[in-house]
Amino acid sequence: MAGLKLNDVRKSFGHHSILHGVDLDVDEGEFVVLVGPSGCGKSTLLRLIAGLESVSGGKIIIGDDDVTASPPGDRGIAMVFQSYALYPHMTVAKNLSFGLENLTMSRAEIDRRVTEAARMLAIEPLLDRRPKQLSGGQRQRVAIGRAIVRNPKLFLFDEPLSNLDAALRVQTRGEISRLHKRLGATMVYVTHDQVEAMTMADRIVVLNAGHVEQVGTPLELFEAPANKFVAGFIGSPQMNFFDGVLAGAGPGHVVVDVPGFGRLDIPAQQGEASVGEPVILGVRPSHFELAKGSGGDGYPIRFEVDYAESIGTDTYVYGTVEGSGTATIVHLPDHVAIKDRAVLQLVVRPARLHLFRAQTGNSITKPPVAAATVVSAGNVEA
Repeated sequence: MAGLKLNDVRKSFGHHSILHGVDLDVDEGEFVVLVGPSGCGKSTLLRLIAGLESVSGGKIIIGDDDVTASPPGDRGIAMVFQSYALYPHMTVAKNLSFGLENLTMSRAEIDRRVTEAARMLAIEPLLDRRPKQLSGGQRQRVAIGRAIVRNPKLFLFDEPLSNLDAALRVQTRGEISRLHKRLGATMVYVTHDQVEAMTMADRIVVLNAGHVEQVGTPLELFEAPANKFVAGFIGSPQMNFFDGVLAGAGPGHVVVDVPGFGRLDIPAQQGEASVGEPVILGVRPSHFELAKGSGGDGYPIRFEVDYAESIGTDTYVYGTVEGSGTATIVHLPDHVAIKDRAVLQLVVRPARLHLFRAQTGNSITKPPVAAATVVSAGNVEA
């Protein structure tokens, strides 16, 4: 296995610029996920790493080797595609071994690698079948097995789960995560699905219009987004946004006026702030709480319900913060019976709030990342 370095990588098609200077270091054995909306450049970046497209500028380094101008076969990579790309006339065993046979590898070594990959992916009973006799999930496992047998320096995944149904996506992403841990492999994975990114990645790279918006662990991006774009993209349902005005600032905090919320004093790590500057308040749906008694250290708000959806384990409430005029989603844990047109008493806690400059979208507040709960054998430690 090997690490990956991207230094000022650029890509243009004619006069149309796709990537605007991407810098990224992927450590050996790390699982990094590239996410972003359609057209942001994530698949193009993966194809540049694979050597399927030529760069317009910058360098790509795998391990200690500058592979910027190297053909795909000399880069030590293996790629898993969205479309599986299996040979329909070959058996599963032949699909797994074909690339190795072209490398003039010994028959004994080929058989050993195929057997080991089939065992890892639980496809041993399928080795004599052809792709048309397999389910979508089984085909994807064969495509992953074809990458494993190459023993590459770097695994590349291009939206490998997008053709699977919801249940198979959950199962297969678990299999890929377990495979990563078992192999200790370096993996770069592209997806448009931020839930996949949050559940699989060691670190996430958020791309937008060819620019890297932020790189960090899933929890860092969720708790401390660098800007409004990241805040809105990471998290499902996405963050709610409300227009406000900066009313004051002091060491470690700012004061803002937001219709429907009143005057809020929010912890902040900001540069110079201007009173009267337009700002955007961000509140995640799960960070609204039903008021209990006085609400403690939270700010009370009134929420006018349009309708609610319960899925048994969670309740999603759609409506408006009274006085804001902004459509809002509230996510409550467990099943909560809520009538249409009801008015809920909610609270939001200052440490859970996010604030962004209206002009640039950059974060003013950067809340500390909450400590994770660690579950060990027979114990729960905070």
